[in-house]
Amino acid sequence: MEFSARQIAELLGGAIDGNPEVMVSSLSKIEEGIPGTLTFLANPAYTQYIYKTGASLAIVKTSFKPDKPLPEELTLIRVDDPYDAFAKILEIHAGMTAKKSGISPQSVVSPSAKLGSDLYIGAFAYIGEEVKIGDRVQIYPQVYIGDNVQVGNGTILYPGVRIYHDCLIGNNCTIHGGAVIGSDGFGFVPQDDKNYRKVPQVGNVILEDNVEIGANTTIDRATIGSTILRQGVKLDNLIQIAHNVEIGENTVIAAQSGLSGSVKFGKNCMVGGQVGLVGHIMVADNVKIGARSGVENSLTQEGAIYFGAPAIEVSRALKNYVHWRNLDDIVKKLNTLEKQVKKLTPDE
Repeated sequence: MEFSARQIAELLGGAIDGNPEVMVSSLSKIEEGIPGTLTFLANPAYTQYIYKTGASLAIVKTSFKPDKPLPEELTLIRVDDPYDAFAKILEIHAGMTAKKSGISPQSVVSPSAKLGSDLYIGAFAYIGEEVKIGDRVQIYPQVYIGDNVQVGNGTILYPGVRIYHDCLIGNNCTIHGGAVIGSDGFGFVPQDDKNYRKVPQVGNVILEDNVEIGANTTIDRATIGSTILRQGVKLDNLIQIAHNVEIGENTVIAAQSGLSGSVKFGKNCMVGGQVGLVGHIMVADNVKIGARSGVENSLTQEGAIYFGAPAIEVSRALKNYVHWRNLDDIVKKLNTLEKQVKKLTPDE
């Protein structure tokens, strides 16, 4: 399907710089653009490519001013936020893909399960007893849904998702392949004979509306009560969320991070990749934590940025990093000064 620059500009509320009738039928990265495609420029590091892209149409920031000639065939659409605008285009593009429908005869659905309308249940999916599935849910092949699980309207469960018993999944959630929701929390009591007694994990996991879970991410059920991800939470791939964690609304966490048991996160937080948090601490609202940080204590300053291991306020962390990089020179200077002091103060 083709769209003109004029149609796309109207959709995005942008201004056209060039030919409003140029047509595009697909999308491209700016460095790999070819005629008939739409691309975008949001990151200044990619500005060099706009001067040689073969794309027919590019979304750029309103304030963009080229410092050399652009390709003659390139038309610009100027918007306030190119990344957000391109995300809207991608959303529309994805929505044009026909959704699957119907229940595969190779799936297993318990007679006690209650199914909504307009569903897709793929081959080898399993739906347990007393499960409640909402309307327009997409359940891809080899998904496991345990007993008493509830899945809200419009949710998508990609291949290989595992949802253990009693967990609650909200509306319009997306859970990517290999994710495990509701596996046992890590609870063991040391015994006198050096063995460990397992603590039964009898709680559940609750995902509120509009939560997205990345591939191969694991979210443990609570020991008692619930592990809770509030509405709008977004988790990347390969993340570990331990038992009884609570994550506030619209918080986002990047790949390979791990939250230990009973961590309480505020809302609107941003967490970089490979961040680790010890158990039973709190993180205030609007906090940002830099990649590979180790958080050992509660972060109580709302809106602050933390970095390092152990994580501290970012300006202090960066100063410490400068000193760390010069540590070898500092040690050499100290050794030299120590020798000079000894010469000036002979032993008594």
